[in-house]
Amino acid sequence: MEIDAAVEPRESGAGRGPLHGIRVVDLTRVYSGPYCTFLLAMAGADVIKVEPPEGDSLRNRKGPGGAALPFAMLNANKRMVTLNLKEERGWLLLRSLMATADVLVENFRPGVMDRMGLGRDAVRAGFPRLIYASASGYGSDGPYRDYPAMDLTMQAFGGVMDSTGFPDQPPVKAGAALVDFLAGAHLYGAIVTALLRRERDGHVIATEVAMLDSLYPSLASSLGLAMRAGDDFVARTGNRHSGLSVCPYNVYPAADGYVAIICNTNLNWQALVRALGRDDLGADARFATMAGRIAHMDEIDAEIARETRRRGRDELFRLLNGAGAICGAVRTLREVIDDPLLHQGGLLRKINHPEYGELVVFRSALRFFGEAECAYERSHALGADSDRVFRELGLDDEELAELRSTGVI
Repeated sequence: MEIDAAVEPRESGAGRGPLHGIRVVDLTRVYSGPYCTFLLAMAGADVIKVEPPEGDSLRNRKGPGGAALPFAMLNANKRMVTLNLKEERGWLLLRSLMATADVLVENFRPGVMDRMGLGRDAVRAGFPRLIYASASGYGSDGPYRDYPAMDLTMQAFGGVMDSTGFPDQPPVKAGAALVDFLAGAHLYGAIVTALLRRERDGHVIATEVAMLDSLYPSLASSLGLAMRAGDDFVARTGNRHSGLSVCPYNVYPAADGYVAIICNTNLNWQALVRALGRDDLGADARFATMAGRIAHMDEIDAEIARETRRRGRDELFRLLNGAGAICGAVRTLREVIDDPLLHQGGLLRKINHPEYGELVVFRSALRFFGEAECAYERSHALGADSDRVFRELGLDDEELAELRSTGVI
């Protein structure tokens, strides 16, 4: 697997893609906001990430995982500047940047931007063509608005932890930071929607996505079950369907690992039992319908597990999918990272990062057919583009040196 050669930094607005010519001022940090602005950048927007002098807090995380991969992955294709927004000159420079931009994105706690004189109403008044986009935990109004929010606490508060795990065990979090990324994807969609509205009739709207709001629909199966249950209801269904309304739907043992199998239809069920050599199960009248299989879920799971144990994980993956059943091999993260097909398809790529060393990063889940793809550009060092960006605002070398010496940039 070859490591990509270095990519030259692009000129302002020179990236290709459907959002070419759109400039975004990015005040976001950690995951949700940076994922949104990463998607904008990979769609061709010129994203200028504004960090405090000490940098995005994600840069400073320690521990075995560190910040290298998440920071590099979520901040590719952006230009990095530093601004001390506690200094008046830093605040004025930010306003100058905003005057050149189409979108401002922030994920501060509600009220922080208002205290800087850059809240939604102030931006609408001072920058009539600028789309103001914000991400928050609980929204900008309501009784929870001032509470801090991180993915873990939102999984707890939003019901994810109550629905994750096994019924006889305590709640656990999902391994993925799903609330952050759900919010980031929703915010990207909201921004593009606002850009479309502005393009159509010149009307500029602000937009906001709350982590809690973006999470709720993903719990649809669990919510349906909870609404029909009594007070002693336990939402955790292990690896079974969250609404207990599909069977088979579980993780089953293989000779050398595990596979996930789901049968959404009677056709899937018949394909599964034929592939496993269990025509007797397909002929059993008790299992002929989804309702019948759900009523005999324990027996169904036991019979399928009896057969899957006889074969290897990858053999089952090929056999069942080839037969028209739906199966996923339960892979390790290392296997996913090293999957040659994901690298050949361009989703994943191995890079040598100038700060973080060898990393495997992903491009973007967005695909635009008939549009030239944006070249991938590694995340830059803290403040690496400050001089270049602020020169575009008219500052000269002497002014830049003075701003740097006084800690403004």
